Amino acid sequence: MIHLADHTSKAQVWDMWKRCFGDPDDYMELYFRYKYRPEDTLLYIEGSEAVASLQMLTYQFTFHGVEIPVIYLSGVCTLPAHRSRGYARALLLESFNEAIRRGVPLMILVPQEEGLMQWYARYGFARTFDSGSEPLPSLKELLDRHGGNLEAAYDEFNRHYREQDMTVQKTFTDFKAMVEEAALFGFPEKKSLTGMARVIDANRLLSLFASRRGNAVSFHIEVRDPLIPRNNLSVSINDGSHGLIPKLQAEINHVTRWLLGYRTTELGEPYATLFPEKLPQMHYMLE
Repeated sequence: MIHLADHTSKAQVWDMWKRCFGDPDDYMELYFRYKYRPEDTLLYIEGSEAVASLQMLTYQFTFHGVEIPVIYLSGVCTLPAHRSRGYARALLLESFNEAIRRGVPLMILVPQEEGLMQWYARYGFARTFDSGSEPLPSLKELLDRHGGNLEAAYDEFNRHYREQDMTVQKTFTDFKAMVEEAALFGFPEKKSLTGMARVIDANRLLSLFASRRGNAVSFHIEVRDPLIPRNNLSVSINDGSHGLIPKLQAEINHVTRWLLGYRTTELGEPYATLFPEKLPQMHYMLE
């Protein structure tokens, strides 16, 4: 049985996280203080025990210059004795339903290894974020520049990233958590993270994409999604021309890649022109 956690569930989720990931207590205390919310946590219950869980953390994401809500999947885990029973799959599919109910059109995550990337790909996720080759701005240097004033440091941080497209945005509370987490580990050098995304509401994102591109692009697309029926659709984008327009057919993972502009120049035409290449970024996720 799957349901959202409640005020009595925190100890079970903490224990599950500790057993599955083995993170130090000081990091877990910080994470659970800033990020854990029972209403954002799905549990798989066997008998009276929570044996699998995932957390759905909400962020804002700049998508073609417009901020949209996204769900960042975190802490997806199953207790060792209960693995290989499809519990994580069931939780993941229910998280799609929860995202639909909440009006969230896109999901993102950071897989910890190649095998997990392949597992998530089976559920419509596509790689859309690359690990960075250059260090991210140092949080310690940022704080030092502002004499330790968190609000002033956040203002500079926020101004910088609000100008970045295809980027996860952070609130002041997120920033405080980032600084505390960095301080725990001596402010290590950080880089952008390898990540994946999945379109939850294809119609909404295609419509938003079309509105941002204006008359610069026209095409017809048929989307296939075996896991979210509402995403099986056929739409024309800005079809105001009388000439021939490209007709595309694609699974949801390809549509996700196109809409985020992930390495689209490598795909050749017509994709490189229809979906201009972007540089999606995900970073400082308390990873």
